Order: sequence, then C-alpha cells, then structure tokens
Amino acid sequence: MSDVIHVSMLGRFSVCRGDRSIDDHSNRMKKVWLLMAYMIYARDRKHTQEQYLSLLQSNDSDADDPAGRLKALLYRARTLLNGLGEKEGHRLIVHKDGCYGWNTQIPTVLDVEEFDKLCTAAKQADQEDTRLTLYLDAIRLYEGDFLPKLNMEAWVMPIHTYYHQMYLDAVEFCLPVLEKHERWQETSELCSKALQIEPYSELLYQHLIRCRIHEGNKTAAVTVYEQMSQLLFETFGVMPSEESRRLYREAVREVSDSSVPIDSVREDLRENTGARGAMFCHYDFFRLLYQVQARALIRSGDVIHIALLSLHGQNRQALPRRSLDTAIENLQNLVLNNLRHGDVVTRCSISQLILMLPQANYENSCAVCQRIIKAFQRQYPHSPADIHFSVQPLEPANSGLNPIL
Repeated sequence: MSDVIHVSMLGRFSVCRGDRSIDDHSNRMKKVWLLMAYMIYARDRKHTQEQYLSLLQSNDSDADDPAGRLKALLYRARTLLNGLGEKEGHRLIVHKDGCYGWNTQIPTVLDVEEFDKLCTAAKQADQEDTRLTLYLDAIRLYEGDFLPKLNMEAWVMPIHTYYHQMYLDAVEFCLPVLEKHERWQETSELCSKALQIEPYSELLYQHLIRCRIHEGNKTAAVTVYEQMSQLLFETFGVMPSEESRRLYREAVREVSDSSVPIDSVREDLRENTGARGAMFCHYDFFRLLYQVQARALIRSGDVIHIALLSLHGQNRQALPRRSLDTAIENLQNLVLNNLRHGDVVTRCSISQLILMLPQANYENSCAVCQRIIKAFQRQYPHSPADIHFSVQPLEPANSGLNPIL
C-alpha cells in the first residue's frame, strides 16, 4: 500500500491512503473533523494546546474540562484515521515538544495546494494556450468550495473566499478562450459546473446562453435566460443586464430557410382565446412596449399614463421577505383581474408593479390606483402591506426625424 496520504478539501473532506479512505460524508463528529482539518492544512506549524482549545471553543457541557475535551477529540481523530490502516492514527497524529500535530515526515498531498500551484503557474505563463491548459487542470481539481461542511468556522471562511475567487478567476479566463476556439462542448460543461459553485453569476449565464445559441439550441438558450432572470429577480430584486437581454433577443429570433405565409404568421401571433383582464409580461417586453408607444405618441397624440404601485410595511418599513412575496403575488393577481383588457402590467422589482394605462388621463389613472388599493385592503384585511402609488404620463419619444407622412 502506498505511504502517500491524499487529502481532499475542495467540495468534500476526505483522507485517503492507497485504496482506503475516510470522509465526513455522515457529518458526524464535526469537532473531530474540524480538529483534523486544521491540523492537516496547517501541518507545517506547531500548535499548542491553547491554540487547539481556542479553535474548538464551544458551549458543551464539558467546557469546564477543556483539556479533557481535547484529549477525547484527539483519541477520536486517531480512531478515525485507523480506518486507513492499523495504528495509522498514532502514526499520523504525533505529540512532540508538548504539541500535537500532523506527521510531516509522511508525504501528504492536498488537492487545495495542488489547485493553488496550478493557478499560480497559469498566472505566470506567457502563452495563452499554456495558461488555458493549466487553468483547466486546476478547474478539474476544484470539485467544490473549501471544506463546505465547516465553512462557518472562523479560520475556514477567509480561505474559503480566497479559493472561491481564485476558481472564478480561472473560469472567467477560460470561457472566452474556449469560445474563441469554438470549443462549445467544453464551454457548456465548464459553465454548468461553475454555476453549481457560483449560481448567481450573470456572466456565467451569459456564456452559457451564448454557447446554446452557437450550438443551434435556441430553445435551451431562452430557458437559461428565463431561469437566470427569475433567480436574480427573486433573490436580489434586479433585472438582467443589457448584454443578457441582447443575447435573449438573439435567441428568440427564429431563422427559417423557407418563406412563411402571412396567415401562418398571423395565427402564430394571435393571443390564446379566453384571455381575461390586463396583460402581464416580463419587464423586457414591457420596456419594448413602452418604447413603441412613446414613438407612436408623436403622431397619434393619445393619452397614456404609467402607474407605479409599491409595497411597504407600516411607516414605509421593509416587509419580511415571506410577507412581501405573498403580498406582491396577491396584488398582481388582483391587478390583472381588475384592469381593462388593453392595460399592461409587469414587475420592476420584488416590491413594485408598473401599469401601462392607455386612454387614461391623470385623474382616471389615479382613480384606478385608488380603486386597486381599496380592493386589496378589502380582500386582504390582515395583510401587513401598505400600497403607495405614483402616476406619470408616458412621454413621446424624441426621434429627431421628420415623419414622411
């Protein structure tokens, strides 16, 4: 059996020797794994009993005997390590000069150190292809963040953040290079893996959408955009950036080699029968509709107003997220069922709705908002939400061009 100890700390914590291994999969004996992780990661330093006790401080019932607690944890750690071979625990955890530590005489390979070396070498490489190869090798090692089951420990958090950012830097270098060489399958696999580690990165979603478009799978590209848009909106209350929207518009454009008769186009454009109340749409489409109406107003002179409904708690305090989600959903359903067929509604933040009210002057638009607020209060009398509104006219676009007709 090999004498080399292999330790994984990225995405999981395991210690292997030859064909034997132990890991923290069961999440039992957390303090034992914490002690062992610290001992291995900082194995080149000597640690006194006081340092270990500071690391393991807790409100346990035996806190009045911390030295005894430490000895018990060391015994359990050695017992765990005996799973790698007979008496391996005493061979790997040694006591010298009054200090306990990991035996540095036994070769120990850490995935996190290998990852660091590859990333450092990549940064120093002059050639793009060499840098790409080194970064891809590093990315393959990164199965997840540093010690995920211990990520709330004080000494783990800064290391977790350091390697997480190092991983993202590597990914953000590799993706444009892979796209440049049209290595779309690798791009797709890298994006999918990276999004499991960093699920809120809009940049990663943009690369994945671009990849799906180049693969010819526009339906998948649209699905990725919609998932990203919903996630960002529900989590942070923000809309996708202009670059994301541009990729989305590119994805929804259908390309056909044959001509399509106008009857087929009209049939495809027609709204499903039975639609009632106002129309709800995503913010991107509402924005486009707004711009179309602003252009049309130059000639038509019609009156259109925009109303903004905002949800707050008492005295305009922020509502708890669960209460806010319930209130905005109830308000949205009420608005859609009580507005006219030609009105348009969208959400512009986690706590606000925008209404487009054609053929409605300022007074009528204010009356519409007041009617909605009264209906909400009547239907949901125990809701903690207060609704405030503001109304503004839709201003004609200033194109700077003279119309031909």
